[in-house]
Amino acid sequence: MDPQRLHRLTPSSAFAALRGICAALLVVLACACSTLTDSSTRSVNTILNDDQIETVALRMIKESDPRFADCHVVVVSHKGTVLLAGEVTDEALKQKAGDVVLKLDLVKSVHNELEIGSPTAWSTRSNDAWITTKVKGAMIAHGGIDVGAINVTTENGVVFMMGNVTHSVADAAVAAASTVAGIRKIVKVFVYTD
Repeated sequence: MDPQRLHRLTPSSAFAALRGICAALLVVLACACSTLTDSSTRSVNTILNDDQIETVALRMIKESDPRFADCHVVVVSHKGTVLLAGEVTDEALKQKAGDVVLKLDLVKSVHNELEIGSPTAWSTRSNDAWITTKVKGAMIAHGGIDVGAINVTTENGVVFMMGNVTHSVADAAVAAASTVAGIRKIVKVFVYTD
């Protein structure tokens, strides 16, 4: 960077630039840690099965009723435990989505957290992605939490935490997430191993 230009930075613009760099590093670190530890907590076969569940479940949900085209449904699978989040137009569609996913072979259980309402705006989804990144960063900063063992998904300000963990790890992860601003609530979808 040009030294003359550096002197023209105001303290607020320098802080904003530093904040942006830190945020980018946090994302890279969270992704790296998640990738490294995820393979140790789930076998490659389990990861592939979860990916297949997510893809097939979303396709089957959309094919089950044309009204799902006007909904926002997110499917997340972790070791066969499936989370349904997002927004649907009525209770019947919420129930139908859960029923469709429960029939899939590799699915062990379904946590249907779909809300009744209009689909969230892209700006809300962008903010949700930022909250997810901050939660993962808070878990890394906390220490002692295997970030790869916990899947974090945020929908409309609601943070869903899922994975196969001990009670103490779950409590630490929730405590770390609770320090992040902008969260409406935290929903635990853990399978406890102790």
